[in-house]
Amino acid sequence: MIINKVNRLLSLLILVGLLLSIAHKVNAQSRFQLSGTVVDKNNEPLPEASLVLKPTNTITSTNKNGQFRFALQSKGKYELTVSYVGFVTYTKTLTIKTNKSLNIQLLPDILYLNEVDVNKNLKTKQQDSKNIEIVDNKFLSEHRSGSLMQTLRRMPGINSIDIGSGQSKPVIRGLSFNRVVVAENGIKHEGQEWGSDHGLEIDQYSVERIEVIKGPASLMYGSNAIGGVIDMKQLSVPRENSSGGMLFFDTKSNNKFWGGSAMLYTRKNKLYAKGRFTYSDYADYRVPTDSIEYLTYYFKLKNQQLRNTAGQERNGSFTFGYVGNKFLSHFTISNFYSRSGFFANAHGLEIRTSTIDYDHSDRDIDLPYQTVNHLKLISNNTWHKNDFQFKLDLSYQNNLRQEFAEKTSHGHMLIPPDTLERLFDKDTWSLNARFVMAPLGLHIITAGANAEYQKNQIDGWGFIFPEFKNLNSGAFVYDKISLSDRWNLNTGVRYDYGQINIDSYYDWFPTRQEDESDIYKQRAFSIQRTFNNLTWAVGANYNNESYTVKVNLGKSFRMPIAKELAANGVNYHMYRFERGDSSLHAEVSYQLDLGLTFTKNRWDIALSPFLNYFPNYIYLNPTAPFNEALQEYEYRESEVFRSGGELVVAFDITNNVTLTTDAEYIYSIQLSGEKKGYTLPFSPPFSCIINLKYTPKIQAFINNPEFSIDYRIVGSQNNIVPPEKKTMGYQLVNLAFGGSCYLGKQQLNFNIKVQNLLNTKYYDHTSFYRLIEVPGPGRNVTFSIQLPIGKTL
Repeated sequence: MIINKVNRLLSLLILVGLLLSIAHKVNAQSRFQLSGTVVDKNNEPLPEASLVLKPTNTITSTNKNGQFRFALQSKGKYELTVSYVGFVTYTKTLTIKTNKSLNIQLLPDILYLNEVDVNKNLKTKQQDSKNIEIVDNKFLSEHRSGSLMQTLRRMPGINSIDIGSGQSKPVIRGLSFNRVVVAENGIKHEGQEWGSDHGLEIDQYSVERIEVIKGPASLMYGSNAIGGVIDMKQLSVPRENSSGGMLFFDTKSNNKFWGGSAMLYTRKNKLYAKGRFTYSDYADYRVPTDSIEYLTYYFKLKNQQLRNTAGQERNGSFTFGYVGNKFLSHFTISNFYSRSGFFANAHGLEIRTSTIDYDHSDRDIDLPYQTVNHLKLISNNTWHKNDFQFKLDLSYQNNLRQEFAEKTSHGHMLIPPDTLERLFDKDTWSLNARFVMAPLGLHIITAGANAEYQKNQIDGWGFIFPEFKNLNSGAFVYDKISLSDRWNLNTGVRYDYGQINIDSYYDWFPTRQEDESDIYKQRAFSIQRTFNNLTWAVGANYNNESYTVKVNLGKSFRMPIAKELAANGVNYHMYRFERGDSSLHAEVSYQLDLGLTFTKNRWDIALSPFLNYFPNYIYLNPTAPFNEALQEYEYRESEVFRSGGELVVAFDITNNVTLTTDAEYIYSIQLSGEKKGYTLPFSPPFSCIINLKYTPKIQAFINNPEFSIDYRIVGSQNNIVPPEKKTMGYQLVNLAFGGSCYLGKQQLNFNIKVQNLLNTKYYDHTSFYRLIEVPGPGRNVTFSIQLPIGKTL
């Protein structure tokens, strides 16, 4: 009751503050003015060019005539960064003592990413009070692993739930599934986020840049962003009258992976097109053990390979775009397809009586396996006029996931008619609209609205949750206020409304009763629930030449999903029976984020602690044992407190040698419920990466060589929720070497990595196969090359 009153009061105060600040400060006067125009090489104006002024971190854009203006409160040194579609980024240091006017001419570039990375080593955006990190194409190329999330887990605060060697799901500060939003080109990616037995349906080769928000982001992204956001950008635009592309090739020793991707682009005047095709194939992956144990049964492994973990992936995409003076549009159609096996010994104990010869080939994909096809159509549009900008994003997605398993009876269930265990067919229609006003005095106002409709159909003989329809909508207003050269405020409010309709479901097979009659049991009842919530956020950041201090306080929420409300079946992949609760409330979270960055001489330091409180955290609670040697899990609500953070320390030992330490820690405790005093299930342990990087300044056959060694330290996880298993700590050593060279006149970029150099046997606490004592992958040598191709027409 007290929390609700405080929440309503804070929301009202923020809303009133927004209205008053807009009303009274629009005409705020400044002491100095920096203005000018941005043009191309022919002195034609470039409208909607993006400008960032540091250290105030003020952002603006040019009008239809290429003109811009900054209001300054004091004289001094400033750094101006200007970027525009298809042009090289312009950066200049200015000393301003009075009004100043500039004429900036931008040079064309082959490819341009729509936003500008304005930071050095730590890649953090300083103009926002949230904890935001930038992942560029160089980072993705250097650390590319079996999946996108395995690549990103190199960052502090980011982990993954790995399903074999080619599939994984994101984990941000210990939160995952429907608490983390994955967005692609402004549209929330809608797969089957509830399941831990499949990964993201994203072609990692197509990703050019990623913004990772660690912490609540419901204000801008709506429900499900309660734990953070992974926002992927793929909207690079070729420069005018150009064509070219990029070829990728990867190979990995552990699972005999080979794959590649080809991207081609062309642009003539205002029209351009890009296309990409990706293919990969991999075998069963190796672990540093000869056998595993499941339910007192020991399974021998041939050649230390996890049988039936092979897979394939085929992806394609095409983008057509228009670049005009006042209008910018991109239309993308993409299709992701994967077929991957489940470790045969992990799907119950059927392998003991199976007639399948799993060891015949390490590239066979036998039962049990899954196929996933994700079709996506996205239209991104931007209009700008004078000092106003309007963005409209539309999309349709279809996610079709099928699981196949041997025809084996379970309990009262008859032998199934076919091998289709489960099918989920999910359609999603989305609309996002955003209106941005150029600086009004000290303010940059952003207002937006979104709507999303989902329909999910099911099939197969294995039931877990029923069909449903889901409608979500929301609207927000957000204000960035530049109080002075050093102080900035961020504040905003959002209102969301959602409705979910869940269908009833009856077993397809009869169940014999005590009176020897047969009935078709009803496993799910019809449910109709509506949810609404008011969320808010307020933050501030202080910047000077050496350090930045940030603080952000916000409220987020998440609607419960169909599985949490209506699950009532066996999840054989996770060895448990899951039961939903139709009375669950919308999940609410309050979080305080702090940030401190320090840059001076040879030091770069970033500390980002957080405090997080859930009045009603929704989670699967392990209860009494169930039939079929399975544990019963029920969805419950519990009061939860969480805390932790990340620390990054980088020191330039010499101009060519850098030592970096990335550390992360998460603590959580349940304050109510049946597991009061316990942590949350499958919480990641403390971890730390010590990296030594050497970049010699030599001119030889190899250009820009870079040597790197990682020493990863992971602590033990003894703070568990029974029957969860404790996990011992471990250490891993990884090596990397990369650079570029020329074959004739053609440039070639390459990277060589050795992961788990010492072939250490270890257990990843958040791994999908942790419950059956399957260790992490063994030694893996990877080799990747990139071949850029470019031609001016």
